[in-house]
Amino acid sequence: MNREQRNELVLQHLPLVGYLVSDLCARASHLSRDDFASVGSLALISSADSFDPDLGVPFGAFARRRIIGAFADEMRAGDWATRSARKRIKETLAVQETLTGVLGRGPSVAEMASALGVERSHVEAALADAARTLTSLDEVVVDTVASVAPSPENSVLADERIKYLRAAVDALPEKMRFVIREIYLAGRSVKDLAEELGSTHAAVSQQRAEGIRLLRDGLAAHYSDNPDRAFEPESRITARRRNDYLSALATATTGGITRSLGLGSTLNQAV
Repeated sequence: MNREQRNELVLQHLPLVGYLVSDLCARASHLSRDDFASVGSLALISSADSFDPDLGVPFGAFARRRIIGAFADEMRAGDWATRSARKRIKETLAVQETLTGVLGRGPSVAEMASALGVERSHVEAALADAARTLTSLDEVVVDTVASVAPSPENSVLADERIKYLRAAVDALPEKMRFVIREIYLAGRSVKDLAEELGSTHAAVSQQRAEGIRLLRDGLAAHYSDNPDRAFEPESRITARRRNDYLSALATATTGGITRSLGLGSTLNQAV
């Protein structure tokens, strides 16, 4: 194509960029619409430059895949953490969660450092790093968006996964719901929430951990990848509170429940 044809192709498909940006920001509302509009527009121009009409692929489908790939790259680029940093964060949070269960309260930095056999500064740095890494729900969005194919079947499947995950969050007890939403959807740190709530870092972390366990229970009970497997709850709240949550989640999604969405593995990857 000559430059005039390329420019016309770009202008015709600019609404596609707007649609994809809106879809992405609906899944992760804290992302910058303007930033991703710029990324999408550049990907659209690049698509027009490299498009070969002789291949028989519609330009819209060709550009859509390139734009979605650019979105995924942009989101991953915003996550500074290396593999070793993620391992350190994971180990620290795992010890924190274990000690919380054993002690019945949030552990101190000194207790976590002792359990890990490291200096206090190591634990403090890992907790600070955990607060600024790419959030787990963002990772779900990245994987979902990056894997979306132009086919209607795959698009519906991706939408359903996000739909049920958000329904599970909405059904959480009020305090857990607030903590999970603020950390994983609004991108706020545990430290920031603790200051707002007049609570401690450990208490908010405990709410986050229990909220995640309850989410796992909800999705395992209603949307398990293996419906024949016996349900074994992970959450540590009373059986009555857990059953109230499971009932609320079932009610919220009545008529739309399916066991073929792979939500169990999605949440395991997320958290």
